[in-house]
Amino acid sequence: MKFEEELKKLNLPLGQYAIFGSGPLAIRGLRENNDIDIIVTDKLWQNLTKKYKKFIVESNHIRIGHISIFHNWLPWFPDASSLIKEAEIINNLPFVKLKHVKQWKEKSPKQKDKDDLTLLKQWQAGNKQ
Repeated sequence: MKFEEELKKLNLPLGQYAIFGSGPLAIRGLRENNDIDIIVTDKLWQNLTKKYKKFIVESNHIRIGHISIFHNWLPWFPDASSLIKEAEIINNLPFVKLKHVKQWKEKSPKQKDKDDLTLLKQWQAGNKQ
């Protein structure tokens, strides 16, 4: 997965964040990622907004290099903490479970998400998940 080293430099505490967006697909080799989207707990969000104040893009989004950090994943998932708690560890990094990625992409109107959903379904059929 591209930008893994950039993410590790942030030294985020395990159990307080998870990689979402295209990351769970990229780690499985389904497609390249152009950035990393991360969801974080309320506590970590408060710390990061103080530490990276100049990198805040919107009220729920911090952009540091190729990494976008989100306080939530609205409107699809109002409670990011449950996604973080359920995250699976791959290469020592937490990734949102594919079932949640699939749920999100099924609801998204974006063509890239529809394309990702096709890739995900093909991969799952081949891996019987």
